[in-house]
Amino acid sequence: MLATPKMSFRLENLAQDFIRAYRFMLAARVLEEKLASLYRAGLIKGGVFLGKGQEAFSVSLGVHLKKGDIYAPLIRDQAGRMAFGDTILDTLRTYLGSQLGPMKGRDGNIHRGLPREGYYPMISHLGAMISVVVGGLMARRLRGETGVVGGTCIGDGGTSTGAFHEGLNAAAVEKAPLVLLVANNQYAYSTPNNRQFACANLLDKAIGYGVSGHQVDGTDLEECLKVVGNAVHAARSGKGPQLVVASLLRLVGHGEHDDASYVDSAHYDQSYGRDCLVQAEQTIVARSWASQADLREWRTSVSKEVDGAVARVLREPTPNPAEENWSAFSQSDSDYLE
Repeated sequence: MLATPKMSFRLENLAQDFIRAYRFMLAARVLEEKLASLYRAGLIKGGVFLGKGQEAFSVSLGVHLKKGDIYAPLIRDQAGRMAFGDTILDTLRTYLGSQLGPMKGRDGNIHRGLPREGYYPMISHLGAMISVVVGGLMARRLRGETGVVGGTCIGDGGTSTGAFHEGLNAAAVEKAPLVLLVANNQYAYSTPNNRQFACANLLDKAIGYGVSGHQVDGTDLEECLKVVGNAVHAARSGKGPQLVVASLLRLVGHGEHDDASYVDSAHYDQSYGRDCLVQAEQTIVARSWASQADLREWRTSVSKEVDGAVARVLREPTPNPAEENWSAFSQSDSDYLE
């Protein structure tokens, strides 16, 4: 599987590490293209929310976290999920409701995780995962654990919520090792930035909460890896919460049910409107790290893996409502919750 065990991420080996991160991005893109197709075919119940255009920013957090850390991704973080250890098979099992998946076919597709491994299933309410991660970090601190980092992500619209304020304020007061990624994708669903917040830059919010802030071009994989890597290192070194804001564009609708007709076409002509996957591919070829033939081979390989996993999962059992024991996992399966 592509989601191999965690390896150290060292930017001195830039070519190797860049390509490794790119391949997680590629896997996420190909997998999500298949999810969109399955949704349109009526094989997925619930919504499908894609991360096209946000993969570079997302993967840059997943690759820098390590075993023992906490990761709470959101709906557009498939690339980060895979870098943290999620797999194509488990993703498809959750979306298609297989009983063999991590959520046993019970929960909505994006609400998947393995809390005992530090991989937190997301709560849909925007900003809610910030407090959850801070709580997890405080629990680790009370147990005497050190060197732990907690990472989570949010969109620009989520920074306007009370949950964002409460979570980030608590993290700042407690100097928790939180890394909070804010993907400024220009729209809170269909609400443009100029109707969402009045500050000149979302990075200004870091100053207000007394936390360290970092700005990054969310379409540039190399820059994302360096900036987010520095933020993770700072948090792990005891420098408190780190807020990282990326400028990028959501290259699809809010969900597959949404045609994004409200997006001003001028955004696509801006630097933040570039496709981060295409930018990464251009960098790889320009620096002779791989050829166009290599890129095609990698995509073909991932596509075959995804297609094979789909065929497998579609043959797996789904819950029978009349027979399922609907007790909480914490009562029926101690492997799922702490």
